[in-house]
Amino acid sequence: MTTLITGANRGIGKAMFDGYAAQGEKVFGTHRAPDAGQLLKLDVTDPASQNALAGKLSDDPIDLLVCNAGVYLDKFEDLSGGFPAAMWAQSFAANVTGVFLTIQNLLPHLMRAQNAKIAIISSQMASQTRAPGGSYIYRASKAAVLNLGRNLASDLKPRGIAVGIYHPGWVRTDMGTNNAEISVTEGAEGLMHRFAALTLDTTGVFETWDGRDHPY
Repeated sequence: MTTLITGANRGIGKAMFDGYAAQGEKVFGTHRAPDAGQLLKLDVTDPASQNALAGKLSDDPIDLLVCNAGVYLDKFEDLSGGFPAAMWAQSFAANVTGVFLTIQNLLPHLMRAQNAKIAIISSQMASQTRAPGGSYIYRASKAAVLNLGRNLASDLKPRGIAVGIYHPGWVRTDMGTNNAEISVTEGAEGLMHRFAALTLDTTGVFETWDGRDHPY
């Protein structure tokens, strides 16, 4: 099986990359720095960078594409004067448009595999049932990518590609902080189990890292 994980240079992306490598799987990761071994350069917001990555992969099939790269820029913004327009644009470029561009550009590689899968890392903060306020940009972008994933699941099912959307848990990373509930390893292992369980029969699911259905 060949897996490609975006944003694999740190955090839960790196943990998943290391996990698949330890299982002996062929795995590529991406980051915004120059190529380094199995870590390939990709700026998900840049169409030229997306095209370059697809070219590097040549005719290789991709069995599992994990769209993990993303940003959380508005964690400490204040409603009275924060959340500038440029921050909205930058966040949506990475968290929503970047996911779409990655899938669109790598679709030929997914089509070359049998029973290919796409895993989109969203968040429980995408759910309309969890609305405690704040982090408006991040919440909106993760809700948008949840909607994107659900619609892609409908369009890609006839092509034999399953799509799952996942809450990775509150993970102890730079983004999640040291106060988070679970370790990077726990989150990564849980997500890998969820990806393995994804099929065309369950395409479009929104699940937590530990296998629970998440409310929309």
